[in-house]
Amino acid sequence: MTETAGVTRQDVGASARRPDATLKVTGEFAYASDLWLDGMVWGVTLRSPHASAWIRSIDVGPALAMPGVLAVLTHEDVPGEKHYGLELKDQPVLAVDQVRYQGEPVALVAAEHPETARRAAAAIVVDYEPREAVTDPRAATSFVRRQPVVVGGTFEADVVVTGEYEVGMQDQAFLGPESGLAVPAEDGGVDLYIATQWLHVDRDQLAPCLGLPREKVRLTLSGVGGAFGAREDLSMQVHACMLALRLNRPVKIVYGREESFFGHVHRHPAWMRYEHGATRDGRLVYVKADILLDGGAYCSSSPAVVGNAASLGVGPYEVPNVRVVATGVYTNNPPCGAMRGFGAVQACYAYESQMDRLAEACGLSPVEIRVRNAVSQGSALITGQVIDSPAPLAEMLRELEAMPLPGPAAADLRALPGGVSQTTHGESVRRGVGYGVGIKNICFSEGFDDYSTARVRAELVGGEPHVTVHTAAAEVGQGLVTVQAQIARTELGVQNVTVATADTAVGSAGSSSASRQSYVTGGAVKAACEAVRARFDGLAAREALERFGPIEETREYRHRPTYPLHPETGQGDSHTQLALCVHRAVVDVDVELGLVKVVELAAVQDVGRILNPQALEGQIHGGSAQGLGLALMEEIRLRDGQVLNPSFTDYLIPTILDMPPMVTTILENPDPAAPYGLRGAGEPPTLSSTPAIAAAVRAATGRELTRVPIRPEDIALV
Repeated sequence: MTETAGVTRQDVGASARRPDATLKVTGEFAYASDLWLDGMVWGVTLRSPHASAWIRSIDVGPALAMPGVLAVLTHEDVPGEKHYGLELKDQPVLAVDQVRYQGEPVALVAAEHPETARRAAAAIVVDYEPREAVTDPRAATSFVRRQPVVVGGTFEADVVVTGEYEVGMQDQAFLGPESGLAVPAEDGGVDLYIATQWLHVDRDQLAPCLGLPREKVRLTLSGVGGAFGAREDLSMQVHACMLALRLNRPVKIVYGREESFFGHVHRHPAWMRYEHGATRDGRLVYVKADILLDGGAYCSSSPAVVGNAASLGVGPYEVPNVRVVATGVYTNNPPCGAMRGFGAVQACYAYESQMDRLAEACGLSPVEIRVRNAVSQGSALITGQVIDSPAPLAEMLRELEAMPLPGPAAADLRALPGGVSQTTHGESVRRGVGYGVGIKNICFSEGFDDYSTARVRAELVGGEPHVTVHTAAAEVGQGLVTVQAQIARTELGVQNVTVATADTAVGSAGSSSASRQSYVTGGAVKAACEAVRARFDGLAAREALERFGPIEETREYRHRPTYPLHPETGQGDSHTQLALCVHRAVVDVDVELGLVKVVELAAVQDVGRILNPQALEGQIHGGSAQGLGLALMEEIRLRDGQVLNPSFTDYLIPTILDMPPMVTTILENPDPAAPYGLRGAGEPPTLSSTPAIAAAVRAATGRELTRVPIRPEDIALV
């Protein structure tokens, strides 16, 4: 925290203390999996073992006959609509006559004890007729969305480089599994305490399936143990509510780690072919790209992911001629949807790999090729949208390049690839340096009615001014509760601020995704505080509240409008705001064993205005860690639609031992259209860290490495 004249600052611009920090460090924080209510029972979901099959019959008799089992439900027991979905209602509450992916929910069980419920679910007899599954997206014939972007018509150049790239299926791998508690209410409705990213959209999907009006479905945010996009879609919400309403008792559902891998969407795997043409001195003439995204069995947010991949498909570079086609397809693989970076991550790995190839072909350094083609304020994206706020990419690259490089590898064997396992003594270790650049849209795009609501109440409590901020914005670990309180202190000059628990009793705040909450909910809190301050009539808070009593104002905040991409040309002002991050990675690689040690990550990011320095740095470190995971270790492995590694034993994520020291430079070039000039910051580091690490491994090994995550067998030179 920052201190001024001996007083700890808690307003905008300071590293204000998080109210949940001590509780989380000491293990006392209440996550959704800790929920408990007297008289509650346990729910369990039976899931399909097949990627594709007809359901001939379901016999629930053996489960119902078990002592302690209270209910067994199938699709016939869904009280309302049988399907839900974020953008398209195509996902069944419980499978009706077929299953389309391994892990699809088929039946529900409620019992007095969770182990009883699990045994009962296993006792349900389902007669499946397996059928051939479509698991190769390149052979898929059912499309979620196809979005071209076409500019110009010149596709000849002096220097041409082509490449085919692949990105594996990454999991959000949050540590807190899906969990919640549904409580039947006296009015015939239900109260759901849930770890989610989007309370109101959860409610709006739940109510029709439960056969209830929206006002009888009330959601309250519970402690969230990470999200990263996977909690945008429903998981156990409707199942817990169905059981609670059937039994008229509270029902708790908590997924185990394996079930969590089946219970949420993942990052779309991608297959991409790129062709870049440039002049001999490295100026881009054209880019052609085909981007194929596997959406899995259901729609989820795939249309928006495809839109992002298309519109940002060539990166933050000026290109006069473009032909990009992004396509999302349905398969019988697990459903894919939102994950940090949202379509831009996959494209970034491919176009940055291409920029390195182009640099080599033109005899330029990786930094110089990017500087020569960098966008700036006033540049047009390939969609025709003009960047109307600062975009100092060339400056960021030069600053990154000037950062000192780390020294040679330490003599300590633990600093080498393989670490404490001492698999190498350094005889075949080579060092590499690589760069990556990413551009990410902030807030929702393509005409979505993107807004947030905030209610702010000022009153005297114990004779002292006190402010309560109430929004439905989900705190998923990013520090949003802290930022809301900082804004209230800044705008009202009152230090005693409480941020009420997020719920559906206040208007929607949208999703905690797209790096949007500081922008949109921050804007709503700021607007509501300004309205309260206006009623102070020029008085200090205490005097105003003594004179007028409690003052409460509610405001909605919307960013400037966006527009859908043209379905044939891809032209349109589809994005609200754009953010840039650049990374340099230094790696040591044992080229005989195929092991990689990331020695250092350096990053430069423009955030417009820093609201909380410590939280911001955490976002950059966290995004970089997920990019490192995608580059080197994280992948859901599939065979014929079957998940081979649904555990943290076999699905590897970076630990503290895998994360290197980070050097960061944060620029503040305010966006005049945004509250406080801020620029969303959570996602961009995830984009640029992956290609930077991959480039560094290429530099160390001389291998092309056209797929992430990079595996040891891709590297080893023997």
